[in-house]
Amino acid sequence: MTRFLAKRGILIGVMLLGLLTLTFFISHVAPGDPAHLRAGPDATPEMVEVIRVKYGLDKPLMTQFYVYLKGMLVGDWGESIHSSRKVWDELVIYFPNTAELVIFSILIAIVLGVPIGVLAAVNQNTAIDHFLRVLSISGVALPMFWLGLMLQLFFALKHPLFPLNGQLHVLLDPPDPITHLILVDSLLRGQWSLFINAAQHMVLPALTLSVPGMASIIRVNRAEMLETLNKDYIVNARAQGLSAFRIIGMYALRNAMLATMAMIGLRFGWMLGGTVMVETVFDWPGVGLYAVNGAINNDFAPIIGSTIVLGFFFMLTNLVIDIIYGVLDPRVRTQI
Repeated sequence: MTRFLAKRGILIGVMLLGLLTLTFFISHVAPGDPAHLRAGPDATPEMVEVIRVKYGLDKPLMTQFYVYLKGMLVGDWGESIHSSRKVWDELVIYFPNTAELVIFSILIAIVLGVPIGVLAAVNQNTAIDHFLRVLSISGVALPMFWLGLMLQLFFALKHPLFPLNGQLHVLLDPPDPITHLILVDSLLRGQWSLFINAAQHMVLPALTLSVPGMASIIRVNRAEMLETLNKDYIVNARAQGLSAFRIIGMYALRNAMLATMAMIGLRFGWMLGGTVMVETVFDWPGVGLYAVNGAINNDFAPIIGSTIVLGFFFMLTNLVIDIIYGVLDPRVRTQI
């Protein structure tokens, strides 16, 4: 296990370096002058040049990359031209909001996706199965931005059951941080009205983000359950008179969950990337919206910092899934 973790750690480091390099050069060759945007439309050429020198934009591109890479190794992720704040300090503020949204979205996808996949497999080729298959295909095909807009239109504007955007009502202050997750902290602090308000704001963006993942989990879990239910040991368990609940829950589902866990891990990573779109639609103050605002303002450091953070947690998720594989399947454990 130690050797496996060491190899994966080195691989993650190499992949992050590649991601950093790619993101840096792509963002810096994009059209637009961040120094001019920061100075404003009425700035003189001298003012623009001062800003360009301050942020090192007057240096050759390779020199800028070397300086940025050297700074990252010592914890300096650069400074936002737009806000004049350290990127790391801003990511510390925004990432818990993104993490909370993704965690609750993946929980929704798992809690609904796994049972629905089992239900579709147990009722193969029935009306229930056909309906659930259409539902899962539609969930994968629907663009998240369109789904988010439709949910806003129906549940926030036409039938105002949930807030349109944001994380809390504008007149409410977040709870004193414990975990830096507003829902969890308000619950731990016993601030029930704040918890209810935060939960109401969470519903639409979390539902939007969870639908594609839930649809994928349904499809994979259904396919794996169908294959597992035809195995000899399942037929033998039925012949011994074991209850259907025990056969499905203890034997079939455990083996079917191997492939499903892989899909859950992938979807968790994709949700991290999907927050860019969802947070923009719902004005959710997370890393995704932070990156979008950086792109709009040609602010390189926030774009790179956001990409590295999201990429790192995507890779970390895959590592955790590999370890869970070993827990569920002893054959994989011996290979690790």
